[in-house]
Amino acid sequence: MKAIISGGGSGGHIFPAVAIANAIKVKYNNDADILFIGAKGKMEMEKVPQAGYEIEGLWISGLQRRLTWKNLLFPFKVIYSTIKARTIIKDFKPDIVIGVGGFASGPTLQAASKLKIPTLIQEQNSYPGITNKILAKNVSKICVAYDNMNRWFDEKKICFTGNPVRKNIVDIENKREKALSHFALNSDKRTVLVVGGSLGALTINESIGNNLNYFIDNNIQVIWQTGKNYFTNAKEKTQIVNTDNIKVFEFIYEMDLAYSVADIIISRAGAIAISELCVIGKPTILIPSPNVAEDHQTKNAMALIEKNAAILVKDILSREILITELDNLINNKALQESLSKNIIELGVKDADTRILKIIEELIVANKKG
Repeated sequence: MKAIISGGGSGGHIFPAVAIANAIKVKYNNDADILFIGAKGKMEMEKVPQAGYEIEGLWISGLQRRLTWKNLLFPFKVIYSTIKARTIIKDFKPDIVIGVGGFASGPTLQAASKLKIPTLIQEQNSYPGITNKILAKNVSKICVAYDNMNRWFDEKKICFTGNPVRKNIVDIENKREKALSHFALNSDKRTVLVVGGSLGALTINESIGNNLNYFIDNNIQVIWQTGKNYFTNAKEKTQIVNTDNIKVFEFIYEMDLAYSVADIIISRAGAIAISELCVIGKPTILIPSPNVAEDHQTKNAMALIEKNAAILVKDILSREILITELDNLINNKALQESLSKNIIELGVKDADTRILKIIEELIVANKKG
């Protein structure tokens, strides 16, 4: 098996890419040769080598949404990157080329399609990004994680696989006692997990930080991942109210333990976060980020809301109503059980294996020719 995997720009693209690579590596052991192609200056150029894979960088970026001289470079970047991607592909001779979204996947998969190499894209969101929309016309198969994607893609190419989830993070069985000890929590108190992504989410943080007395008065424990930018402020606020109920972290590395001990989860609505939450199966309040392309986090969240699998709080309203929604949920056992039952029915634990099966089918079909 020789595979090229291209894309990145965010963890939401990079993690599925690495998960697919890991699935290939596990099955084919020493007989797998995997090369990544990313965009120079983007986080994949650091994260992919950390995961143990080689990566080549392209001089590519997206169009700016405002008038700027940088947009004048865009056509030259596309031409240059497509030529370089074609050269990399011809030298590497892959059996398949996989795109996961992000700037680099555009020229890479365009080049692979013209070279008649089997191609596959993995779309993480319920509303596809512009790169995958463009690529969809020429690729062999499209792996998706949401229903009704035939609004955007040719139904004959669509394969429902779900998004790959980090197995070490969603494995929460029998970890509650360890989690109570790790976070220094009381087993008799209800626990709320608040996560806003690795950088944090200002409105979520302010919604929690401005209502610490609610948690103290109701004897509710909080595991609060603030992100880098709000951590100092959050620590200062918790020190002022002087409570052991609020556990503040810049970043939580032991997410499996946090998930295992949480009674309720408050989270952004990134595609990979939602895929993990569906496997975890805890009652969840989603606050989509408004600062993403095509407002895709809201569209991701709505796919759950429509199935009564989560509660939606709009970012712009979170400071006013988040605590009210949380209070309603935390005091309604029937609603908690209903949300938990509905969200876990949407979970897909073996997405990486499903994607690998489609990869193998494409390679076999191409060799038969």
